[in-house]
Amino acid sequence: MVRDRLPLILLVIWGIWGTISPQKFFPGPIAIIQAFIETWIGPAFTADVVPSVVRLVVGIVVSILVGIVAGTVIGLVRWLRELLEPTLEFFRAVPPPVLVPILMLVFGPGDATRVIVIVAGAVWPVLLNTIEGVRSTDSVMTETARSYALTRVERLRYLVLPSASPRIMAGVRQSLSVALILMVISEMFNNSSGLGYRITYFQTNYLIAEMWSGILLLGLMGILLAAIFGFVERRVLRWYHGIKEVERA
Repeated sequence: MVRDRLPLILLVIWGIWGTISPQKFFPGPIAIIQAFIETWIGPAFTADVVPSVVRLVVGIVVSILVGIVAGTVIGLVRWLRELLEPTLEFFRAVPPPVLVPILMLVFGPGDATRVIVIVAGAVWPVLLNTIEGVRSTDSVMTETARSYALTRVERLRYLVLPSASPRIMAGVRQSLSVALILMVISEMFNNSSGLGYRITYFQTNYLIAEMWSGILLLGLMGILLAAIFGFVERRVLRWYHGIKEVERA
């Protein structure tokens, strides 16, 4: 009951704080909602929101495809995994935002570079979780599949990938938040459109309510991504959740 009322309680606290606070950097929810409507429902939607969403979607799709394909190959080939393990550990330890100025210098400004920035950071959760998921395939099930003379493609399709899918989906969930962060950061460098650029523009020109409206829009995008992921996950892992429910019963 308290959890259901928490958003309303937070809005009330926010409204009171925006009214009594001497600082002008924390406008109330009404001012932000008004700025949201005036700013984003109009030309700014096609000029800034749509390009950001396109970059984000392309970056996420490429990250998932590259992560699953490369992770499956590395997970299946032991010598390749041992060869690449130090390199993978190195890049996993590097914070993705650090790579943004380097990639901008190497590839130059442009939409393609911003997609590369997203992929360079978002691919790692999918890749590493896929590797671990493939490696943890049950050995008894693997031997059983071989005894039934299943081909490698059949084992990959009916055993390895389904077995690794819970770990893969966990990696996808992590990559969504990383991709959203990198989308904003990449648009703050040498850009003339996008949410990151527009929020920075509002901040430098002291358009505080408009700046917060951009942050609100990013939060709504994060909620939408989480909802879409939850919808896909429930269908991809329907068998897995069914097993868990049986185990809990």
